[in-house]
Amino acid sequence: MKLHNMKKWLTTAAAAFTFMAAQGTAEASTVEKVQQGESIWGFANKYGVPVTEIKKVNNKKSDMLYIGENVTIPTSPLTTYEKDLLARLVNAEAKGESYAGKVAVATVVLNRVESNEFPDTVKSVIYQISNGHYAFTPVQNGAINQPATAESKRAVNEAIALKGLGSGSLFFYNPKTAQSQWIKSRPVTTVIGNHVFAK
Repeated sequence: MKLHNMKKWLTTAAAAFTFMAAQGTAEASTVEKVQQGESIWGFANKYGVPVTEIKKVNNKKSDMLYIGENVTIPTSPLTTYEKDLLARLVNAEAKGESYAGKVAVATVVLNRVESNEFPDTVKSVIYQISNGHYAFTPVQNGAINQPATAESKRAVNEAIALKGLGSGSLFFYNPKTAQSQWIKSRPVTTVIGNHVFAK
């Protein structure tokens, strides 16, 4: 390769890398050799990948794994940036709530991304403005800018692992403080701690 062409290639490669870094690219897929006690659920939680996707890429109809078996873990559907942003929202919205409550809040955001009623990325769902109001209070008051706890990060990974397996919650609210009659009219999917989840 001539020096001129080499410089051109390096410049292009550097630009592409810079663009990918700025977009917070998702982690690449990997292969795990199954050790005793490991499971599809455990891998899904560790990597933030839906259980359904792990089963699909490994042609699994059940959750059965065998020691020594190689399991391909697909790329997470969320980038590192999206996971962090979602964890910060969970941290602020579900502060003081149980771990299950944190998972449920993260699940609402993921369900909205999949729904035709909402924007189609984690960032656009979190920063959505509707009727002049932010969808999530922590965006408005700046609490989303605080670092996420390890528990909130784990809750995001678990919500991703559960993707497609839940009850389809699209909303959550505190019945003691919610003033909207419309939100209270939505079909309730579950109640966890101080939050009612609905669709």
